[in-house]
Amino acid sequence: MASSSESERKEPVNEQMVANMYGALRSELNQIYSKITELEMEASEHSLVISAIEPLDPSRRCYRMIGGVLVERTIKEVLPAVQRNKEGLEEVISRLNEALEKKKKEISDLEAKYKIRIRKPDGEAKEEDSGRKEGAAQGVLVGPAGES
Repeated sequence: MASSSESERKEPVNEQMVANMYGALRSELNQIYSKITELEMEASEHSLVISAIEPLDPSRRCYRMIGGVLVERTIKEVLPAVQRNKEGLEEVISRLNEALEKKKKEISDLEAKYKIRIRKPDGEAKEEDSGRKEGAAQGVLVGPAGES
């Protein structure tokens, strides 16, 4: 069944299917970007915790949230666990970066194969609107917001 969906993905029948496939790939790319960003923030938080508790006495008490429950541990117990979690996050981030590069290549291949160009209607509309607004605003005097 996976091979039939791959063949559909490789050879779309019409322009609408190409557009849908391209949109789905762009959506997946955005999801990967957001997940990477989220995990990088978590890894950064882990680094902050590690740098804060490393110089402290290993027998000192500290608290850690595990599955929504706050537990009391010593720094000696918590520090290795936080370091392992950070390493795991970094591994996942590297895998996601590899997936991101594959997805970018897949999108660029699709763009090249079907000669896909992205239209920027916002930029064109802004240029047209700004020209109209300048013409319409000529001769209008506006005072400071505080005056009546």
